[in-house]
Amino acid sequence: MEFKTNIGYRKDKLKQLLSTLIKYENDITLALYNDFKKSEFESVITETSYVISDLKHTIKNIDKWAKPKKVLPSLLNFPSSDYILSEPYGKVLVISPWNYPFQLAFCPLIAAVSAGNQVVLKPSELTSNTSKIISKIVAEVFDKNHVEVVEGDAEVSKKLLSQRWDYIFFTGSVAVGKMVAKAAAEFLTPVTLELGGKNPCIIDENCNVQLTAKRIVWGKFLNAGQTCIAPDYLLVHTKVKTKIVEALKDEIKLAYGENPEVSADFPRIVNEKNFNRLSEFLNNETVLFGGQTNKDDYYIAPTLLDESKLDSLVMKDEIFGPILPIISYQNETEIEQIISNYDKPLSLYVFSNRINWAKEIVKKYSFGGGCINDTIIHFSNNRLPFGGVGNSGIGAYHGKLSFDTFSHKKAIVNKGTWLDLPFRYAPYKNKIHFIKKLMKWF
Repeated sequence: MEFKTNIGYRKDKLKQLLSTLIKYENDITLALYNDFKKSEFESVITETSYVISDLKHTIKNIDKWAKPKKVLPSLLNFPSSDYILSEPYGKVLVISPWNYPFQLAFCPLIAAVSAGNQVVLKPSELTSNTSKIISKIVAEVFDKNHVEVVEGDAEVSKKLLSQRWDYIFFTGSVAVGKMVAKAAAEFLTPVTLELGGKNPCIIDENCNVQLTAKRIVWGKFLNAGQTCIAPDYLLVHTKVKTKIVEALKDEIKLAYGENPEVSADFPRIVNEKNFNRLSEFLNNETVLFGGQTNKDDYYIAPTLLDESKLDSLVMKDEIFGPILPIISYQNETEIEQIISNYDKPLSLYVFSNRINWAKEIVKKYSFGGGCINDTIIHFSNNRLPFGGVGNSGIGAYHGKLSFDTFSHKKAIVNKGTWLDLPFRYAPYKNKIHFIKKLMKWF
């Protein structure tokens, strides 16, 4: 199969994919709107343009990434030249989610193809319009024996997972991620699991209140909160809580108007099941702002909740919707008590003008990635790894790391024949003292 060994062939296919994505960009944004009313702006910045940028970056760098990497040889192996070969794993399964159904399908696909793998892509059945356009694009660009899209529901995913793969890349919930890991363990298949968690957002008393609110509103309510790295709850110092709440209300109105339901920029919940789950979170909670719902349109307003209890329904698991609990704290001990109540999150955010304090916070807690004085933008830098830790995921990707994720790194020592030092060979009599002295130098 030419795609395994021919870098030029891979690059040509990626170039063909690029032109095809550009050709169908309007169809892609329309599909995303039909699936959950995602605005054209959000579709472009978080889906199509992001994928196109990633694709261009990969095409530009694939030759360099695939080139054997020379490393310093060990003096113990003198004379030798040592290097690392990147080879494809083989047959790869990519299971993508519904929340960013285009981006999170194509970015792993691009990486897997660039590394020379054969790929089966299973897009989410919950975003059927986007799934169809993905299938159409892949069929137009790739031979079926190279890349194939398999559509279907959870039963289809189970059947795929029951087969033997050389690598599995999954993006989705923690619960399903555990099922994927269990299926992969049957064949000792390596996996990347991009999952989620309850991402804390800490707001210090010493912060720029209005800018903090603006950046939180953008990061939280982008895609109607259906983002794995969105702030899940706020930890706000008691001294600035009232100001932060009022600033959040103002910024929500500035972004989506007095009635976000009629805003062209506010998406919908993906389906009835998720709508019902999120609506239930509002029961027995004190709503500071929002709280309106419309089941006919799967609409839930941008909502702020006051002092949600840690054992409440909304605080038990990742919210994954436009609901934002606000919890006050007075000291760092309280912050630690709350954050330690949950598994390691995918992201953590801290807003403070005390930069040294903020840096200590991000060093103190374990999480996938995050920001100081902003939200979710770390995802946009392809020089930063993106991935979780513990319950929030296994492995990371983006940029060159995406290519490396789908490549086995083969270590090679090319030993010279013009000199052969005898001390390593038996018989070992009278060599032990020499070896001990020699090893002290290494």
